[in-house]
Amino acid sequence: MSQASVTVLDHPLLQHKLTLLRDRGTPTGQFRQIAREISLLMAYEVTRDLPLEPVAIETPLEPMSGARVAGKKLCLVSILRAGNGILDGMLDLIPSARVGHIGLYRDPATLQPVEYYLKLPSDAATRLAIVVDPMLATGHSAAAAITRLKQAGIERLKFVCLLAAPEGLRVLAEAHPDVPIFTAAIDRCLDDHGYIRPGLGDAGDRFYGTR
Repeated sequence: MSQASVTVLDHPLLQHKLTLLRDRGTPTGQFRQIAREISLLMAYEVTRDLPLEPVAIETPLEPMSGARVAGKKLCLVSILRAGNGILDGMLDLIPSARVGHIGLYRDPATLQPVEYYLKLPSDAATRLAIVVDPMLATGHSAAAAITRLKQAGIERLKFVCLLAAPEGLRVLAEAHPDVPIFTAAIDRCLDDHGYIRPGLGDAGDRFYGTR
């Protein structure tokens, strides 16, 4: 079995903003804004290998052959609820992308994902799906989400997160070695409650001001 590709996006601006996200003193509104900026930077890197095709246009001075993204474009799939916190920044960069949502919650006793919602564009199977979730902790939710998307006929997928734990990377890579993983950092470990250490806390709570 091949090993999944894991890319750590180490752009200086991205790392600077990630440090601000980690800081417990960063207030909710600023947290959301910084996460939006980070997700835009990540989207730029994750879409670097999109295929291009030539297109004839006219500038104000003369005709020329330009380039545009070829074929069906993208489908961004947010793992609810925290995935929506980085979805908006990606849509700032790729406003024409279709959007899907999959709802999963983690059973507090088993730490296993339970699906409660799925809504995808009708042509999702023809598009590259970029699955977004801020935290790759145990990896079970991400693996379950991607399994569900494959069952829906989506064959081309990438997974994007702000932070990953080694345990989550291992689970997702073993379940879906064909899905490239993009993250801004790989942290030390999970604690006994399944939280990433040092991490940034509960991403959903910090996005939405809940506890």
